[in-house]
Amino acid sequence: MNAAPLTPEAARRLVLEEAAPLPGETVELDRCPGRVAAAEVKSAIRIQPFDNSAMDGYALRSADTRAEEPRLRLVAESRAGHPAPVSVGEGEAVWISTGAMVPVGADAVLPVEDSREEDGKLLPTRAVQPGEHVRRAGEDVEAGQLLLKRGERLGAAEVAVLAAAGVATVECAQRPRAAIFGSGDELVPPGQPLGPGQIHDSNSYALTALVREAGADVVHAAHLPDTAEATREAIAAALSPVRRPDVLLVAGGVSVGRHDHVKGALAELGVEERFWRVAMRPGGPTWFGALPRDGARPTLVFGLPGNPVSAMVTFHLFAKPALRALLGLEPGAGRTHASLATAYRKKPGKAHYLRCRLELVEEGWRAHLTRERQGSHVLSSMLGADALAVIPAEVAEVGAGDRVEVELLR
Repeated sequence: MNAAPLTPEAARRLVLEEAAPLPGETVELDRCPGRVAAAEVKSAIRIQPFDNSAMDGYALRSADTRAEEPRLRLVAESRAGHPAPVSVGEGEAVWISTGAMVPVGADAVLPVEDSREEDGKLLPTRAVQPGEHVRRAGEDVEAGQLLLKRGERLGAAEVAVLAAAGVATVECAQRPRAAIFGSGDELVPPGQPLGPGQIHDSNSYALTALVREAGADVVHAAHLPDTAEATREAIAAALSPVRRPDVLLVAGGVSVGRHDHVKGALAELGVEERFWRVAMRPGGPTWFGALPRDGARPTLVFGLPGNPVSAMVTFHLFAKPALRALLGLEPGAGRTHASLATAYRKKPGKAHYLRCRLELVEEGWRAHLTRERQGSHVLSSMLGADALAVIPAEVAEVGAGDRVEVELLR
């Protein structure tokens, strides 16, 4: 057990030491958006696979358009999916549609607006250059060219290129499986009336949304009452070999209060503590451990603070990097620098993470606090937040306009 709180950086390093990429699985292309490639993909064909027309017009020999009064015989048609059955010889032309195969013998396409027809003959109104309006085979992608790197997330563009290359399935990283618990007798689900001393459960909903946004699946979500026996039974069921999530998230119940039973339950169930308490605000009482499993990767267990902002901030700083690492992605969401729009003071000793909205100005990024009050109970401070402005532990004051490091949330 750590005698003193860890720095956020040291805590994140301990988390990532436990988070190795999950194995791959074969996924149908139409189910790939949002998934992460577990292996590189190269194109087996050229894109386009043949020379094709960029215009509706006529495929012809460019030299024939430089005659004094060119009159070309129309010998066939080439349309998309139905190439011309003949080649183009001297003094000949073929009607051609956009995307259709350029016939053998033709080296250019004359747009239809630059021509007229008379008695079955084509009369070009201008000369064309060799290769004009012809899209060459392989101009987009050559056979053997790398289309997708390992660790890249697939979106619409990636799926479109893979489809054009004829790729029907992709080896993708397995989605991490996450179990989520909210803890506390005071919590009531949204939609139910509140009794005396009760509040609606926001943590379970926030963590479920954050897990899914990170690319993982929620396989179990439940509520922990404030009794030691019920807490242990519920967590034991979630960690059973039948369910075996890759990640367990518990919001609340990890501090040292009389009704905080999560740490004790985890210890009884064999979860090995890696750290407890981080020198940060919000989110100081954060706990992390791992449950070893014979012949299998451990389950990563996060005990997040119960205050809603603390739960979301510590998820972004510790759990989200772990999920990204399990997917084979770069763990960091990205950092940059911005000038803080307003002055901020604090006591040295803990790093502060301020919810802020980024604005691009002439001098660069400017960070505006989403709310003047940045308490861990002010959940609305997360609304509109693009980033967390990082005020280092040793710093007591930041002036308006001073540059600070910001950790991106998106």
